Amino acid sequence: MNDERAANAVDKKIGQRVRSRRLEIGMSQERLAELLGVTFQQVQKYEKGVNRIAASRLYDIASSLEMPAAKFFEGLTSGRASGVAESRQDYVEDALATPEGAQLMALFASIKSQKIRRRVVELVKALTEEEASKRG
Repeated sequence: MNDERAANAVDKKIGQRVRSRRLEIGMSQERLAELLGVTFQQVQKYEKGVNRIAASRLYDIASSLEMPAAKFFEGLTSGRASGVAESRQDYVEDALATPEGAQLMALFASIKSQKIRRRVVELVKALTEEEASKRG
């Protein structure tokens, strides 16, 4: 039986965007929970897409994260059976929503030399190509 109240792909994507924005501004789950009047465990559930976020709660989250609520929905397209279509930008947001992704981006942004930044990109590209060749 399909529970209409169960979290779906859109809920998961919105949760990822909440987490990404929270990390972007350096806010802890505990601080967001405090601003919302919920437990940090509830914030974790929202971010993982385990619990759906009600419209009024999303409005409060957006206010706490200092961004328009509509931003959470940008670029999402959905179909009942197909889930959520993701663009390349969505994959970038997903990566930035991880602690490693946020750390990598912060460190990369601190590199002043364009030459070194290009070399870092080349290194990461070589690593992904090597991993792909091992799988295929």
